[in-house]
Parts: sequence; C-alpha cells; structure tokens
Amino acid sequence: MKKIVIATNNQGKLKEIKQILNDYELLTLKDVNCNIEVDENQNTFEGNSLKKAREIYEITKLPCIADDSGLCIDAFDGWPGVYTARFLGKNATQEQRNNAILEKMKNLKGKERSAKVKCVITYYNKGKAIVGKGKINGRISQEPKGENGFGFDPIFELKNGKTLAELSKEEKNLISHRKIALENLKIALENEKNN
Repeated sequence: MKKIVIATNNQGKLKEIKQILNDYELLTLKDVNCNIEVDENQNTFEGNSLKKAREIYEITKLPCIADDSGLCIDAFDGWPGVYTARFLGKNATQEQRNNAILEKMKNLKGKERSAKVKCVITYYNKGKAIVGKGKINGRISQEPKGENGFGFDPIFELKNGKTLAELSKEEKNLISHRKIALENLKIALENEKNN
C-alpha cells in the first residue's frame, strides 16, 4: 500500500481524508517526526497547498498531501479568502474573526450576504503536483449558530438555513468543501495510476 504523508496533525481532518483515500497508508506529520510549521505566505489557496506539500515532501521524501481552504465573501471580492485564518493577526481567536466578519457585513441583506467556502488539496511527489478542488455555496448568517464544527462553521449558512456548525459531523462530512476536493483528488490520482 502506497504511503502518503498528510500535512496535518488535525485528527478530524485526518479521519475525513482516511475515509476517502482508503487505498493508501496515510501518515501524519507526527508519524514521520516532522514538526515544521510551513509559512503560508502565498496569495492563492493553490499556492499555499502546493508550498506545504512540496516543503514536507522535501523533508520526508515521501509523497505528501496538503490543503488550504477559506471563506470567500462575494460582496468583498472573495475576502478574506487565503487570509481567513489570519486577517486579524495570528493571535486572534476564531470567535473574534467571526464577529469581525459579522460586524463588517451588518448592513448587508439577502443576496449581498452570499459566500463560498473553498478548498484546494495538492498531492506532491517527485516534482509532480496533482490538485483537487472543492467549493460549497451559501451565505453569511446574521449571527453565529450551532455548537459543532470549527473555524467559520457557526456563521456559514447553507441554502436550508442551517449553518455548518448546526450539522452533525457526519452530515458535514457528506457535503464539505474538503470532501469534494478529496473526491476530485482521488479521481485525479486514480487516472494518474492508470496512465
């Protein structure tokens, strides 16, 4: 079974990836004694995920998968996008970031609140990159709702009126931007294997 390093120590993310890429032996950064923090300084999701996958491949010499994702608000030309986790600085809490977004959008109504969540996952091995992308459409809620999930889940509302944080983990995993990106990556990896 082919070994792939996943550029994360996040157990939830790892579990989600393992469910989809079940034909591979997946290793965490901890499993391969790699404890670097890759500086995500690119201006696209593609750039950040490729940089992470390539840097970890260079250290471990094993194929690597890395992802980058974020919230893209249509009224602000896709902001915060790649800066979703750091637009208030490195020490801000997710609650502070969500409140800042809600404050910035307080006068926007209906369709003006539309947003997307995007994810790009890159597989990197020996100089070759294969990419999977995923996105879900929704809108920014008027206030945080729900206790599940993490990040911006409490303020990202689906067409059914529920935020991602109001879904169970199982429900979220069925529709998540990461799942879509992983499914697309899996297809691309299988096509590569068969060529």
